[in-house]
Amino acid sequence: MGNYFVTGAAGFIASKVCEFLLQDGHTVIGIDNFDPVYDVRLKEWRLQRLQSQPGFTFYRDDICEYTRLKEIVSKSQKIDGIINLAAKAGVRDSVLDPWAYYNTNVNGTLNLLEICKQKKIHKFILASTSSIYGDDAPYPTSEEADSSHPLQPYAASKKAAETLSYSYHYLEHIDVTVVRYFTVYGPAGRPGMSMFRFAKWIAEGELVTIFGDGNQTRGFTYVDDIARGTIQALKPLGYEIINLGGHQTISINDLVKKMESLLGKKASIKYLPAHPADMNASWADVSKARELLGWQPQVTLEKGIPQLINWYMQERPWASQVSTE
Repeated sequence: MGNYFVTGAAGFIASKVCEFLLQDGHTVIGIDNFDPVYDVRLKEWRLQRLQSQPGFTFYRDDICEYTRLKEIVSKSQKIDGIINLAAKAGVRDSVLDPWAYYNTNVNGTLNLLEICKQKKIHKFILASTSSIYGDDAPYPTSEEADSSHPLQPYAASKKAAETLSYSYHYLEHIDVTVVRYFTVYGPAGRPGMSMFRFAKWIAEGELVTIFGDGNQTRGFTYVDDIARGTIQALKPLGYEIINLGGHQTISINDLVKKMESLLGKKASIKYLPAHPADMNASWADVSKARELLGWQPQVTLEKGIPQLINWYMQERPWASQVSTE
């Protein structure tokens, strides 16, 4: 069994990665700074579930603090790999505060790569994003598509982290796998994402805001599938970039209709001009993940969306208070 260092451990995807690693008998050192970029009750809910499991150690710290990272790693048993899922995410917010995005996504990654170098940790996983492909990507989008023209500071910061990771692979022989996530959804997801927003807005009778005409499409994948793919990426690969997610596409308008049906409520929709930071479509070619990782998504939209809605209705007393801004 392994001992893994997971950053952003109270986050949406990272908490599920931690959960599955623990279930498989591994030990996990988790770190999260509880950045209040969204309601921290979501992070508290996720963390509470992890802290009830044996083999989990948690630190409320920031990956941007290099000295503190060294202290944590120095007093831990041998670490078999770092899974860097800590990030400031969100394409629109990155336009407002690009400095914060670069600090966490680039400087934080640099700190972790230095930890790998100094402590002889041979495996590093970096979470990246489908936003890196820009607006002219072919569909479905393979890893070979151009990623040199990111549209937002968020995507640009992830591109910088990818190239930095390659440098450390080349110079220090660190085994690096970059997993580019497409749109991920599921229970306790980020409240700024469309799935959470639509579930809350429709359930609570709030106005559903859609940027653009709603015909734009997104490729969605359930969080459990994404977490399993991330764990499978711990295998030795040298340096690889691998798409995860986005295997099932749906238009925003059709997504709202599905949620209306499941909630038994009609949405009141307001259409706004398209946001310049938004991509018109996303759809992943995941054949490389199948070939290298043996990864295959298991949860369809027909199964996954009801699970998200069931979670929301179960946690509604507090989840309905979470801001989606």
